[in-house]
Parts: sequence; structure tokens; C-alpha cells
Amino acid sequence: MFYWLLKYVVLGPVLKLLFRPDVHGLHHLPRTGPVILACNHLSFSDSIFTPLVVGRRVTFVAKAEYFTGKGIKGWLMRQFFSGTGTIPVDRSGGKAAQAALDTLLRVLREGGVAGIYPEGTRSPDGRLYRGKTGVARLVLESGAVVVPVALLNTDEIQPTGTMIPTVKRVRMRFGAPLDFSRYEASKGDRFVERAITDEIMFELMTMSGREYVDVYASKLKTTIESPVNSPTSPRDAGAPADR
Repeated sequence: MFYWLLKYVVLGPVLKLLFRPDVHGLHHLPRTGPVILACNHLSFSDSIFTPLVVGRRVTFVAKAEYFTGKGIKGWLMRQFFSGTGTIPVDRSGGKAAQAALDTLLRVLREGGVAGIYPEGTRSPDGRLYRGKTGVARLVLESGAVVVPVALLNTDEIQPTGTMIPTVKRVRMRFGAPLDFSRYEASKGDRFVERAITDEIMFELMTMSGREYVDVYASKLKTTIESPVNSPTSPRDAGAPADR
């Protein structure tokens, strides 16, 4: 109930008035049956704008930190994400993230719409990064079609670390459904999971026009942060920096 109240009464009308969504291809979204919305991830606001324009209820996952914040800000974020049916995910990976995938799988088996960011985290620089194969496992287990969703400028509207977004028209593109039923007998095959994931990422690259980098974004973020945070980095140790 809180989901629909936010969407159609509290936040939805205001957001549509301010950000005037420019959406193409929404007709590609099936009206019934299980659907996976596979989106590139540029901004915190991606999980707000995508459900805003989709008529069906969308269930996303979000990092667990959004549910454990302190103070008024933490309480507001926790209430917002809980009320909109967002699922917390432990991004340490492996078995920790499996619980969130299992919940999304349950949504799909009930004929719902599951939203997922195959990159696993927000892009650190606007480029599109290698997809993780969790989306492929959802495809193989549920038989759902995948609708690629390209967010084109949400990083301009709300850059990482920014609380107050810039009022600007948000642009989104929905692609034609991708049917992977030909792989139905290949559950658990890592090569098939990678092939499915790469096909989805190729569609997102084509639709978004973003440069593709065949590296996990999470690894890049670690590389960027480690020279600053690590006490044993070459620069801290007095060694000459790489050129």
C-alpha cells in the first residue's frame, strides 16, 4: 500500500512535474508475467525514476547500508526503502548476496517485475562496467524475459555523494525483451551465465551510448581508494609513483 501511495499520491506527481521523464520504448515492457528490468547504474535516483515510469510494481535490491543508517536521515531512508518493497543486499558477495537473489526469484515466480543492476554498484565515472552473473542465474531459474533499461543522465541529475538533485529532465530508454529460453537446460553452467550477462550488457552499452569497460566496477573502486587509504601504498612508503 505504501508503494502505491508514494508513487501516485505523495512523491510520484511531484517528481513527474519537476523531472518530466522522457521515456522511450516503455511499450516493450510486458503487461503480465515475470520480467527482469536490467538497468545500468549511474545514480542513487535510478531506483526512484525507474519504478516511477513503470505501471507495474517493481522490486529492487539496495545495499544493506541504506537500512542501517543512524539519525533522522537513516530513519527516513529506512522507511522509504522498506515501504517501497526494496530488498537489502549484503554486497560482500557470495552467499551473503544470495538471499537477495532468492527473494527476487520469488517475486519472478509470482509473476512480478524484478529490477536489478548487473554491474552490482554505481558506476564510478559514468562508464558501463562488466556485469555480474546474478542476473543470468535469475533468468535461468525463473524463465523471465529481460527488458534492458538505459538510464541516460541520472548521474547529471544526482551525482554520487549529492543529496539534493538538480532539476533536469530525466531520460530513459526501454529495450525490446530479451528471451533466453534457448538456455533453459543449462542451469548452473558458468559459461552460459557469462554469455547471457554479456548479451545484456551489450544491449545496455548500445542503448546508453556509454563506453564499456570489461572490469568489475567494484574492483575499480577498490583500486581507486587503496592508494589513499592503504598505509602501505607505494606513495605512502616513499616509493616513486607509477607514471
